[in-house]
Amino acid sequence: MQYEGETNKHGRGPAIWDTFTVEHTERINDRSNGNVAVDFYHRYKEEVQRMKEMGMDAFRFSISWSRVLPHGRLSAGVNEEGIKFYNDLIDDLLKNGLQPYVTLFHWDTPQALEDKYGGFLSPNIVNDFRDFVDLCFQNFGDRVKKWITLNEPWMFSVQGYDMGTMAPGRISVVVNDPHRSLNTGATEVYTVSHHLLLAHAAAVKLYKEKYQSCQGGQIGITLVSHWFEPYSNSEADQNATKRSLDFMLGWFMDPLTNGDYPQFTAEESKMLKGSYDFIGINYYTTYYAQNIDANYYTTYDVNNNASSLKEALNDPIREKSYKDHLKNVLRSINFLIYSNNYIIKLPNPSNWDSISIYCSEHGVDVKGFFAWSLMDNFEWGSGYAVRFGLYYVDYKNDLKRYPKQSVKWFKQFLRRDSHIWFGMLKGQEMPECLRQDLKSKLLASAKWDFTAER
Repeated sequence: MQYEGETNKHGRGPAIWDTFTVEHTERINDRSNGNVAVDFYHRYKEEVQRMKEMGMDAFRFSISWSRVLPHGRLSAGVNEEGIKFYNDLIDDLLKNGLQPYVTLFHWDTPQALEDKYGGFLSPNIVNDFRDFVDLCFQNFGDRVKKWITLNEPWMFSVQGYDMGTMAPGRISVVVNDPHRSLNTGATEVYTVSHHLLLAHAAAVKLYKEKYQSCQGGQIGITLVSHWFEPYSNSEADQNATKRSLDFMLGWFMDPLTNGDYPQFTAEESKMLKGSYDFIGINYYTTYYAQNIDANYYTTYDVNNNASSLKEALNDPIREKSYKDHLKNVLRSINFLIYSNNYIIKLPNPSNWDSISIYCSEHGVDVKGFFAWSLMDNFEWGSGYAVRFGLYYVDYKNDLKRYPKQSVKWFKQFLRRDSHIWFGMLKGQEMPECLRQDLKSKLLASAKWDFTAER
């Protein structure tokens, strides 16, 4: 959805984001959609060459469920054109020395399953997801050695079924907004999360029992969490900080590591516990947590009984505290995948260097990182209004790409240069479209993945 484009062509069926961007254009900042995105479907070979030239050795991408199964279900037919697209992409990556890291679900439930039984609101989704990933393992697993079942299930549940800011746009309480008046109660966000965990466990079980021994790959999940600091020194805010972390990270981490979660059967709990070869943590920034009193109505936020205030801008990244917390929670895991997605105003070279130094000083075994993202792209509810790419995309000029300062930095970093100069590419005139964005304080970001195994 964010990259590929060609959403209604080449046999792809609609997904919930296609419907959401049509029926709820007011919830997208610039009222855009992903119909074209950055046209990765047709330009992927160019992008592979850009990554190769930068010195990267891996690429993480998602498989669109409805591109390979247009109607969501295996029994309803396979789109061979979709299978061919991903086969061609994987082959081109490997030919150019890039290892594919494949995410199986990135919030794009096939619309057919949403219409048939409510998508992830129904336990029926577990079997259909198992069939979908089985198809992927069969067709791509001989070359794909790193699988990620779900990307940030917390975001999909809370934003899609509580706040309504992401597809399918369901909201847990009536709000004073004519476009956001659906009252689903406070249960859907938990129901969806429950089914996401079961779908993950089913996929891992299938892979380990049927494919892992012959294909030799690994499978895991990517979670998301902020770090939280108490807004004050009060005991109430201290407790709110712990609750905030539990409601964001612990909600999904505890079932995976301990099998501990309400309403799981003994068999489900056993299937969930330890259902990973690696765990990814997408870590963005630090927020202040403040206690709030319970209200007469129930929502996810009220259940949490804590409010996340603005970012702790003077101390936005707390890797050491976060790492120590994860060590305490996950004693049996030697290393994790961490991801930092942070936004800086250009130019600010000191921030980049300090991240690397900080991680090294605190013993984090940095095995690699992924940049989010290679290109500017469709950023969900933000549309094209924010730019996270290493390459600037000129949406008004045939999606022409221009390298940002971060491309130069990454090239030198990947060559292990002793000194990284964070300047513009020498000898290259800055295009006017990029110059204007920089004048308006263009934002850049990087998502850092520190990879390791159990």
